[in-house]
Amino acid sequence: MIQDPSFWAQWLKPSAGFDTLQWSLLLALASLVGYLFQRHLQMPKVLGYAVVGTLAGLLGFSATVWPLQGPALFLLELGVAIVLFECGGRITLRWFRHNPMVLVQSLAEAALTYLAVYYTLIWLNMPAATATPLALIAMAASPVVLARVINDTRAVGPVTDRAMALATLSTLYALTLGSAKAEIFARPSASLWHDITPVLVVLGVSVAVAALLCLAMRLALRLMNPSSENTSILMLALIAAATALAAHLGGSAPLAALLGGMLLKQLHQRPWAWPRQLGTASSLLTMLMFVLVSTVAAQASWSGAVALTVLALVVARLLSKAIGVGLGNIGSGASWRQAVWVACAMAPMSAVALLITSQFAQAAPEAAQAIAGTALPAILLLELLGAVLATIALRRAGESAVPAHIPPSTNTTNTTNTGN
Repeated sequence: MIQDPSFWAQWLKPSAGFDTLQWSLLLALASLVGYLFQRHLQMPKVLGYAVVGTLAGLLGFSATVWPLQGPALFLLELGVAIVLFECGGRITLRWFRHNPMVLVQSLAEAALTYLAVYYTLIWLNMPAATATPLALIAMAASPVVLARVINDTRAVGPVTDRAMALATLSTLYALTLGSAKAEIFARPSASLWHDITPVLVVLGVSVAVAALLCLAMRLALRLMNPSSENTSILMLALIAAATALAAHLGGSAPLAALLGGMLLKQLHQRPWAWPRQLGTASSLLTMLMFVLVSTVAAQASWSGAVALTVLALVVARLLSKAIGVGLGNIGSGASWRQAVWVACAMAPMSAVALLITSQFAQAAPEAAQAIAGTALPAILLLELLGAVLATIALRRAGESAVPAHIPPSTNTTNTTNTGN
């Protein structure tokens, strides 16, 4: 990529700046490649977006700065918030009351992932101050990637529902603990109360913003037609406002959106056609989010030591999630074959992990360099590999409506309601 835009100054004078021109062209290319991946390779479009972003990052795309800040950070938070709001709106809490082993399964896989990654990194002589944040980052699966894979493959069934529920819950744990740990990371203290306070602040602010978002959405649904275009615009605007408010007050914007979607689902039980409601604007933000994540992650420095650490982290994470899902599968109503595919579908790691990494980088830029040095390559690898594994898992589970040998229709939208 061209590093010095002054070279083009006498020919190109875009009103919004040269970076905007580069991003516009990059997103256009990502849209084309994503379509080709789905149409001709029968792979999800998100994989095409990530490949374009990866190539841009490796070629030195200069319109992104690490750690993320300003408009780039807000757009990433907004894209994640929209998808997590949708994911939260697909989870019905009564499902856990009727099948509590799903919640046990979620806690088991999250706890085992944290412990396995932490002790693996300690075994590799990494300081505990660096291993702990990396273990928290690795805890989160990616409902963001999984939602796009489900949408592109039109998957529906028990494996799809279980994987989405577990990925969403692991994200809830990681966002709460990761955001709080970032505050502790910036201001270490020997007091237990001072260590607990950030968790309470993050959770309290996020719950308060989630409640406001839920009430505003509920009021809008009473006054407006859910299928109206204006309702979609209102939903996007409210999520954007909640994202800005939660970040400003010290909460977690993605966590607030996730909780807001869960609360709204409990008050509004009727199934929603989320993708159709949120429309093209949501799709554009989602594409931008995946391109941005892979572009930033691809700019990380690689070395032999980094590659070994990343490989160890990835292996420990995949194995621990598989073991956790397997242990919690006892009495959960799912077969062992289904448990294997659920574990594979939880492999992706993407935007949520990058946001948590960015929080550590903002809290203590110098100390967080070691964290980012391992987290960014791991995120890039698991965004690409995870999307492939999730696609294979849903197809092998027999829940994909798009077989590998049949080109998918571009006019069908998945509107399944996970958890019902």
